[in-house]
Amino acid sequence: MSTSSNRVAVIAGSRTPFLRIATGYSTVPARLLSAHLVADLIERADIDKKLVEKLVFGQVVMSPDAPNIAREVVMGANLPAATDAYSVSRACASSYQSAADIAMNIQAGVIDTGLAGGCDVMSQPPISFNKKMTEAMVRSSYSKAGKLKAFKGIGLKDLIPTQPAIKEPSSELTMGQAAEKMAKENGISRDDQDALAHRSHLNSAKAWEEGWFDEQVMSVIMGPKYEPISKDNLVRAGSELGKYAKLKPVFDRENGSVTAANSSPLTDGASAVILMSEAKANALGYTPLGYIKSYAFAAIDPNWQMLMGPSFATPKALDLAGLSLKEIDLIDMHEAFAAQVLSNTQAFASKKFAQERLNRSEAIGEIDFDKFNVSGSSISLGHPFAATGTRQLTQMLYDLKRTGTQHGLITACAAGGLGAAMILEAA
Repeated sequence: MSTSSNRVAVIAGSRTPFLRIATGYSTVPARLLSAHLVADLIERADIDKKLVEKLVFGQVVMSPDAPNIAREVVMGANLPAATDAYSVSRACASSYQSAADIAMNIQAGVIDTGLAGGCDVMSQPPISFNKKMTEAMVRSSYSKAGKLKAFKGIGLKDLIPTQPAIKEPSSELTMGQAAEKMAKENGISRDDQDALAHRSHLNSAKAWEEGWFDEQVMSVIMGPKYEPISKDNLVRAGSELGKYAKLKPVFDRENGSVTAANSSPLTDGASAVILMSEAKANALGYTPLGYIKSYAFAAIDPNWQMLMGPSFATPKALDLAGLSLKEIDLIDMHEAFAAQVLSNTQAFASKKFAQERLNRSEAIGEIDFDKFNVSGSSISLGHPFAATGTRQLTQMLYDLKRTGTQHGLITACAAGGLGAAMILEAA
């Protein structure tokens, strides 16, 4: 992707404020929040709607009434009905996939301009019932003997909804349990996890105070009170490291180290980017935020260490970009859990890991924390699953611009033992 003839330019990027579940977006469907964002992004970027030939949107927790959120975004944002649209789901790397899909279409010459993003509103998860109740509901839809007879034998306990759970069917572990497993197996201490979470909040608070997010985050006027929402509500500006130690572990209450404070919270939000071929951008006179230089995905056995995807996807993306880690100026690694981040940064620096797991002779490289998650990441900003990738993409390009640096790495783990990475280049 590094040749000048087919570079994919990022024309603009934006996100909604990220909010803790059951707060400001509790009554807002994901499709409407996403459409609101996309309409605002196109207007602020001064892009003719007719230029957007394809829209790809990620969603992890899909709503039964809008299974193809991308198409609903097209219609809700008042884009031309002829705009092609489809949805993708790659767990927490879903908007990496949507951005990669648009980039591939541009590279292949199929389109010149596209829009990629993702959204999850965890305040509105689909509620299900147990198998017995579900079968009765299906029978009632076609029963000729009467709907009530279809529910014969259903008791009160069958009317209790099933609690939504984010668990891997293959490993039977939740993300938090997987992080706890990694902390133990990799020797990641509780103190180090708490220190990383504290640092994330301090960096995010500084970014907000300094106005670094002003251009990246739109103001949303939605929700039950229709009051403007212009800032994330998860950042602890007054974060005190000493208070982290007071929290009890969540996933292993006796011997664990993963707590609510050193984990990313359940979050509502949306993010999106406008991508365009460099030739088209030049012809129309747009100044890009930057360029997608390379991207890569990886998959590992989720029964081993489920959240190690960044350590496998990053070297692939670096190789495709023709760069080494030491040539990367800034890094944003998605913070699903502090234990996951520290396990991956440990692996980056390990020659043994590189030889045994990557079939490489040398380590990926030592992480310089002075250039790592400098504006905060998911522990402090929040993690609406499908929105994190394009949040990172936009945030990184603004950070590169702000610091006058050239190359950035964004990377994320995802459920199922998946990983994603992108190398971005400043304009």
